Amino acid sequence: MNSVALLIGLGPLIGWGIYPTVASKFGGRPTNQIFGSTVGTLIFAIVYMMISGLSIPTGMQFFLSLLSGAGWAFGQIMSFKAFRLVGSSRVMPITTALQLIVTALWGVFVLGNWPGATFKIIGFIALIVIIIGATMTAWEENGSADSSANLKKAVILLVIGVVGYWGYSAAPQAAHIDGMHAFLPQAMGMVLVAVIYCAFDIKNHNVFTNPVSYKQIISGFFFAFAALTYLVSAQPNMNGLATGFVLSQTSVVLATLTGIYVLHEKKTPKETVVTIIGLVLILISACVTVFLK
Repeated sequence: MNSVALLIGLGPLIGWGIYPTVASKFGGRPTNQIFGSTVGTLIFAIVYMMISGLSIPTGMQFFLSLLSGAGWAFGQIMSFKAFRLVGSSRVMPITTALQLIVTALWGVFVLGNWPGATFKIIGFIALIVIIIGATMTAWEENGSADSSANLKKAVILLVIGVVGYWGYSAAPQAAHIDGMHAFLPQAMGMVLVAVIYCAFDIKNHNVFTNPVSYKQIISGFFFAFAALTYLVSAQPNMNGLATGFVLSQTSVVLATLTGIYVLHEKKTPKETVVTIIGLVLILISACVTVFLK
């Protein structure tokens, strides 16, 4: 792995690591956050396609890429709703764990990953460890009945939302299209879902005339930067899919820690230690699941 490939591979650490914190810092409702984020992503994608000279896919490849972006937007709406309940420092490890589990299971049962009984046993043990790690990050030393209820609501939202994140990853595979060509139609799908979602709530809250919605465009730039650097990192001549994926998952550490120290989401010293141990377990288990070939 050369230094350039490593730097590109760590792009998602910065982008996805800072994105939830920036979105939470700007504030607003989930409608403000998803609208601004997706518009920022679309702007970034248009500029990238113009600079790179890549062609826009057509037919089923375009449709499935659009559907992929729509899936991400749905999943992210659920995450934004969960942020309001328990904060990004608790949401990000849980949603990362859920995405790892769903992606791994999709790979096993559909794509034929983890061949043989030994790999399957190791893989499923790793998934159990991921669940344990995510549980540790959400642990509260002096939890109240209200905080426990909010955490349960947040987990339900994230479980529903992970279906969208799964679609974000699976649809381009079904279309047999590389991520860099899928990037722009994905962004278009994201904006489409965001606009429809915001339109349903326009009587209560008009995000299209709210300044915070347009501040959230900046958070979209962070997401788009992470998505693009991950796509480049995953290319065979860079880090490859397995290593690129593992490097991208380091973003959960930054996202969690910035939630604690930048957004001042309260954790006791014991909760912080347990959270860090949980993050380490998630990252180690992610490495195991990716390299079981």
